[in-house]
Amino acid sequence: MFTGIISGVGRITDVHAQGDTPSHGKRLTITCPKGYLDDVGMGDSIALNGACMTVTSLDAAANQFTIDISAESLAKTAGLDAVGPINLEKALRANDRLGGHLVSGHVDGMGIVTHFAPISESWELRVLAPTTLAKYLAYKGSITINGVSLTVNRIADQADGCEVSINLIPHTVENTALNSLQSGSRVNLEIDLIARYVERMLSSSPTPAA
Repeated sequence: MFTGIISGVGRITDVHAQGDTPSHGKRLTITCPKGYLDDVGMGDSIALNGACMTVTSLDAAANQFTIDISAESLAKTAGLDAVGPINLEKALRANDRLGGHLVSGHVDGMGIVTHFAPISESWELRVLAPTTLAKYLAYKGSITINGVSLTVNRIADQADGCEVSINLIPHTVENTALNSLQSGSRVNLEIDLIARYVERMLSSSPTPAA
């Protein structure tokens, strides 16, 4: 589990193909801020742009670790197939503060940035989410974009999806990889965990009595 509070901004520095066909995955090398890996061990979970991955090798002295990502995961996520900046979050510990909201690290779909620009002292980010996720998005509800826990300020249902508008304070822009986004960028989306269970409860039929 995660909270959507980014604990560091790293960089994918190498993308190594695990085979010669599209069915093969890749091995990513990620460089982290100094000291970020001091409490990380082999097999630990770290969310990369909101996608939960497993540490497969570790070099804390060089501030680097690797993960293996399957072709299926590459097809269902954004920003994990090329060199560039990436949001990092270590897995939630039982005694940690829940500063954002409950995040599973499982990407529900990819969105497209339709607008990203400064507005007064903040920034406005608008993302077009797939129609399949529209029912889970609500005004003042939570959404995870590239691993960052954010609050929805406005929603607009459209024929091709649901556009959500987010207000980003300067701290968020300065301390996450969201500052590299631009119109047309693909982003990873995870819906609120509670919304997922509510939808299931409302759609389930009562269990017949024995």
